[in-house]
Amino acid sequence: MKPSSLNPIAMIAAAFALVSVTAPAYSQVTVVINEERILVESAVGQHIAGRIQTISEEIQAELIALRAPIDAEAERLNAETAGLTQEAIQQRPDLMQRIQTVSQQAQQFEATRQRYANELVATERAAMRPVLESLQTVLQQVVEARQADIVIDRSALVYSSQAVDASQDVIDRLNAVLPTVPVNRVRLPADGAAGQPAQQ
Repeated sequence: MKPSSLNPIAMIAAAFALVSVTAPAYSQVTVVINEERILVESAVGQHIAGRIQTISEEIQAELIALRAPIDAEAERLNAETAGLTQEAIQQRPDLMQRIQTVSQQAQQFEATRQRYANELVATERAAMRPVLESLQTVLQQVVEARQADIVIDRSALVYSSQAVDASQDVIDRLNAVLPTVPVNRVRLPADGAAGQPAQQ
């Protein structure tokens, strides 16, 4: 990330000055949450991370299996053409056909590798959907319980005291209502369009 050309101390001072000028006359209750911590430490977040890791390893194993025969044929071709000139290779229709075939297979493999990467992203997004929905409900409960007026994520703050951090409360409530969710690999068709979760 490119470093900011602005003076961070000046920015902090300006932010505090802005707050002091624009602060309303009545007292507001602010709740701070750490969304990253919630997703990492909650039971459902850990469950999803574990399943995504397993699916990632399955995908890697599939890619290794798909790549192995392509690499083997490429090595055979390299050995057979090592002592031949380009002109001599072009005069061998059998070699030219094999070179073209292995080149096409390598291109198809790269497309498959990219599709599998997209599947992993789609899988995680599908798994996170019910979590984010439940998180909204839980946050509303926390807001009502603390009679809060403002909810801010810690990543957007320069400083806040631990007293206003409700992350653990959110984690506890989320664990109670949604300890786990189904995490099934989304299969995408070869054209990369959206697919359906594979049955596991």
